[in-house]
Amino acid sequence: MINRRTFSKAVGLGTGAAAVSLTGLQADAAASTAATASDRPSGTPTPTVPAITPGTHTGFPTLKHVRAGVLDIGYAEMGPAHGPVVICLHGWPYDIHSFVDVAPLLADLGYRVFVPYLRGHGSTRFLSRRTPRTAEQSAIALDIIALMDALRIPKAVLAGFDWGSRTADIIAALWPDRVKALVSTGGYLITDRKKQLEPAAPAVERNWWYQWYFATERGKTAMENVEERIALCRYVWTLVSPNWTFDDATFGRTAQAFENPDYASVVLYNYRWRIGLIEGEPRYDRYEQQLAAQPAISVPTITLDPALDPFTPPGDGTSYRGHFTGPYEHRTLADIGHNLPQEAPTVFAQAVVDADHL
Repeated sequence: MINRRTFSKAVGLGTGAAAVSLTGLQADAAASTAATASDRPSGTPTPTVPAITPGTHTGFPTLKHVRAGVLDIGYAEMGPAHGPVVICLHGWPYDIHSFVDVAPLLADLGYRVFVPYLRGHGSTRFLSRRTPRTAEQSAIALDIIALMDALRIPKAVLAGFDWGSRTADIIAALWPDRVKALVSTGGYLITDRKKQLEPAAPAVERNWWYQWYFATERGKTAMENVEERIALCRYVWTLVSPNWTFDDATFGRTAQAFENPDYASVVLYNYRWRIGLIEGEPRYDRYEQQLAAQPAISVPTITLDPALDPFTPPGDGTSYRGHFTGPYEHRTLADIGHNLPQEAPTVFAQAVVDADHL
């Protein structure tokens, strides 16, 4: 999941900016985005995303595949072939279905939407058995750059949460010419491995129980057993999205992505690497050295803070505001947990549209 914080909502919610209320299945989602649907200074009106009930859609059209970098990437695509491109990036323990409602909303507004499975997930596969199943933060970002190159996408709006936010943040920081705008749930999530070595408040450490679990042989054994890791992932869903009443079918559609043969290796590597238990591949060292400096993000950005997500800092975004040097907005969303795009698809899609018009 997202980067560890020195302060978390685990020790108290409600500080900072006023939260946006999403009670009633977003019936007033257009209004809940405040003035984001108003005319911009250029005079061009920003489209308003129509409100829908989360779970309206259950699947994507036939998945596509493309060879990109070290991977054969499985992805969903929706929208007109010549529309402005949006790439939606999922997190852990989730998959492309986090955007199953978001993608058609954006496609209906004329966007060409791509939703790829990250390495180790779903139908994405490594091209060679010899490629190490690593998952440094820069490796995942380079996967998406390779995807953009393979699909001949020079520039896109990037939008994500969890691993997806981190990946989008990295691309925006290191390759800003490839990013038209950014939606980053949870704020600035580029991992600072040096800070990861410092103890956090006890309530924060408690939230990271699975990270410490993955550091043990016992956790590794559980992750390498398909049934046990699926049960673990479902339990995580209930903890980090306490107000989301998903059903068995909803979880089951995503859980299929956890059966990827490289899933355990990729997930374990990512979390063990973050806390310094293992070193990364030398091929990524130069990128990780740049990321260690916590580079600023200059592209137009909207950061989203789901108020019930236990991993985000206080809702006003001040702890990471200094990392964003370009056009910027921050929004706090009441009653929403970690899987924001699936829990509140209308609001997430509106943030994408608004970021594109910053």
